[in-house]
Amino acid sequence: MSDKLNTKDILALKARAHHLSPVVMIGQHGLTESVIKETDNALNAHELIKVRVLGDERDERVAIAEALCEAVDAQLVQHIGKLLVLWRKRPEE
Repeated sequence: MSDKLNTKDILALKARAHHLSPVVMIGQHGLTESVIKETDNALNAHELIKVRVLGDERDERVAIAEALCEAVDAQLVQHIGKLLVLWRKRPEE
């Protein structure tokens, strides 16, 4: 991704994301093709989204976060517990 976020951008995005509800849920089947597609669509529509990752293993959630960001070319803004905040610049029309 060419647009790397700086600290100021990340803080602003965290503030914007605070009131958002998760729009994508990653359940027991993990990172499936449909989850990736859903995340991609949500990022196209909103640019900044929350994703809820079910599962109690933190290491597993971190791995899912990294794989998902890679798959949809997004940046992880925040990871708190089971919530991920992802950002991807909306493509120019």
